[in-house]
Amino acid sequence: MIGPLHIEIALAAGYAGFLIVVASGLEWFGRHSHRRSGQFRTAGFKYHGGLDVWECPCGHHLHPHYRDPVREVVRYRAPAHTCNACARKNDCTDSEHGREIIHSSEPWIETQAGKFYRVLSLTLLFLATLILFAEMFRYPTLPEVLLPGSVLALVLTRGQFLVRQLLVRHNRDGSESVRVVFGSRRL
Repeated sequence: MIGPLHIEIALAAGYAGFLIVVASGLEWFGRHSHRRSGQFRTAGFKYHGGLDVWECPCGHHLHPHYRDPVREVVRYRAPAHTCNACARKNDCTDSEHGREIIHSSEPWIETQAGKFYRVLSLTLLFLATLILFAEMFRYPTLPEVLLPGSVLALVLTRGQFLVRQLLVRHNRDGSESVRVVFGSRRL
C-alpha cells in the first residue's frame, strides 16, 4: 500500500502512462520517417513552384508526367534523351525513360504507413484503457478510483484525438468530411 492506494493501482496507472508515451512516440516516429523518406527521394533536386517543375542537380527540368487527383499524386519525369546523355545518370537513375520523382501532397495520416502507426498507437491506448478499467472495477472505492480515473481521462482524450484525425479528411477548401473505409473502398 502507498498511503490509501494499493501498489497495484499505482503500477497500473504508471504502466498506462507509459503506454501513452509509447503511443505518442510511435506517432512522432511515423511522421518523422515519412518526412525523411520524402526528403530522401528528392535529395539534390529543387522544386520551382511557379513553373511546377523539379530541377535536377545538373540543371535539367522534370515536368509533370501524370496526375492522380484522387490520391493527390503527381509524377514528374525528365525527358529520356536528356537523362540518357547525362554524365551523372548512373548516380541518379537506372531508368531508360528518364528520372522520375513522385510527389504526393496527401497528409501523412492518409498514407498506408500513417494508418499503420495510427492503428498501432490506438491499440496501445486501448490496452491502457482495459488495464485501467480492470483496476477500477477491482478496487471500486473512491481513493483507489481517482488515480486510474484521471489517467483514463488522459488516455480517452488522446484516443479521441487520434481517431478523429484518422476518420476526418480535410478537403482542399478547408472543410472537413468524415470518411468510412470498408476494405479498399471509400464510401
